[in-house]
Amino acid sequence: MAIESSTPANQGCETMQVAEIDASDLQTRELNDRLREMLLSGVGKVKIRNVCGQRYIGTRLYTPQRLMMEIEIFGTPGNDLAAFLYGHKITVHGNAQDGVGNTMDAGEIVVKGRAGDVLGFSMRGGEIYVREGCGYRTALHMKEYEDKRPVLVVGGTSQDFLGEYMAGGIVILLDLQGLGHKARFIGTGMHGGVIYLRGTVGTAQVGGQVDISPIDDADRQVLDHYVSRFLERFPETGKSREEIMNSEFVRLSPKSKRPYSNLYAY
Repeated sequence: MAIESSTPANQGCETMQVAEIDASDLQTRELNDRLREMLLSGVGKVKIRNVCGQRYIGTRLYTPQRLMMEIEIFGTPGNDLAAFLYGHKITVHGNAQDGVGNTMDAGEIVVKGRAGDVLGFSMRGGEIYVREGCGYRTALHMKEYEDKRPVLVVGGTSQDFLGEYMAGGIVILLDLQGLGHKARFIGTGMHGGVIYLRGTVGTAQVGGQVDISPIDDADRQVLDHYVSRFLERFPETGKSREEIMNSEFVRLSPKSKRPYSNLYAY
């Protein structure tokens, strides 16, 4: 049975309701129903403990009133954490499984561990920060929508097919452990957005649609901003902004916005 408590937390002149859920015996639907009920009742922050594989956490939290909630997860959430997220903030104290931020629209996800495959799939807004590495097909078909530009910052490296069919947004891989980028097929089908890698990557590792180039001053400003935000969320890395920014970076960008135009019927 879930144990819940609501206590006031002072935030300036306002009072925010804080609740806690023990997810030990809750199935996916039960947990997500409880979160939505809390949001609609005015709870502003929820700590969920003993999470073990429950999926879709944070998915059904859109409201026409744009009510917002901050969620802290202790344990390992299952697939599609924060799918379709709309403005909320979710922090995972541990690792996350596949599909984090699937089709995310706005908000922020912080993973104090590593993330699985298809991280940021079809993400079109908001920011995701992962302290360690991530799996295959990260940022698959990430895209920009109107004035939204999604951002994904990973402290480690990725597996193969990073940025596959990427259509927009910013991806930054910092390789803080200095392991080197071993992924292959990076940017296959890429036709928008930009990928920044700290370190180097070989031409044999990227798709034929991708240009590899040094960063310029504009790129450096982007990196400086998001590296600072990354370190604010993960001070435990022990890295400084200067140390990271003084490293070599490369920029991966698409050669064309229509790499397969010769295959179209129009």
